[in-house]
Amino acid sequence: MDKVMAQLEGLVAHYEELQEMMADPEVINDTKRYMEISKEEADMREVVQKYRKYKSDIKEIEDNKEIISNESDSDLVDMAKEENSELEKEVSELEDEIKILMLPKDPNDDKDIIMEIRGAAGGDEASLFAGDLLRMYEKYAETQGWKVSLIDSESTEVGGYKRVAVMITGDKVYSKLKYENGAHRVQRVPVTESQGRVHTSTATVAVMPEYEQVDIDLDPKDIRVDVYRSSGAGGQHINKTSSAVRMTHLPTGIVVAMQDQRSQQQNREKAMQILKSRVYDYYESQNRDQYDAKRKDAVGTGDRSERIRTYNYPQNRVTDHRIGLTLNKLDRVMNGELDEIINALVLYYQTQQLEKMAEENA
Repeated sequence: MDKVMAQLEGLVAHYEELQEMMADPEVINDTKRYMEISKEEADMREVVQKYRKYKSDIKEIEDNKEIISNESDSDLVDMAKEENSELEKEVSELEDEIKILMLPKDPNDDKDIIMEIRGAAGGDEASLFAGDLLRMYEKYAETQGWKVSLIDSESTEVGGYKRVAVMITGDKVYSKLKYENGAHRVQRVPVTESQGRVHTSTATVAVMPEYEQVDIDLDPKDIRVDVYRSSGAGGQHINKTSSAVRMTHLPTGIVVAMQDQRSQQQNREKAMQILKSRVYDYYESQNRDQYDAKRKDAVGTGDRSERIRTYNYPQNRVTDHRIGLTLNKLDRVMNGELDEIINALVLYYQTQQLEKMAEENA
């Protein structure tokens, strides 16, 4: 903890500098710079406040120890001991909270995401499960106050999805949904199964952060644009006009389709935004092999043996295999109640980071 505290002294000094800069008329008149400084100040505020409270508590504990050592009034001594008992407990809690706040931040945590869900092993049942996962995430997004927009989909005759892609926007979306990357396995009796036998199927989920401001220029000659009629709900106007847009970046083969907006122009703008994000991600990965390997590592092949989580319908049970968490409330999880699982995953990975930090400090 000593090394962390030394870092915090420097952090507090920088925080005070930022506050001074925010009061500087020159900075105030530079909107872009002011917004950057304001964001940095806001990101640091919680840890600075907790550290100041921590130092205040430590000083109060030392003052109480002086009273306990030197005071003859037994009532004052008892009061000081009682206060210290509470303060020491608070200091211990603050230390844990500060350690977590000082962990390296994922630069993508504040970003919106593009989520792709694909039916994998299991045929029609896998496509139906892909649709169930989509509805689960839509309901969870609703509880978080996020917005879900359909980007593209390929539905199946039985009512599921061979693949579906959505954009989820809101506060810290990636920070919570990044753990959903991987193969999701379902065990249940398919609606088409006349013998009542339990089948195992899988769907894969890929979560990619959206790059809002991408410093990349795409040559219009490298982009093929196709327009077509929207296939989903949206009113007669949308379904009767060619408002949906599909963009293909020819050098990389990356395809983005957008049909969620009301007009072709809106779909063009949104598709271009997403295409830039994906092409940027592609070039960040240096080459196609790395790009494919990165995606494969994230979602696996979808084989039944590869899974991050199992959804067992007959026993109303969901198990996250990465952390060994089992909940007997699958019905509620599928209704969007994912907080318990996601919070457990966040805690698990934070604990791993804390252990690593402790080893480095040692």
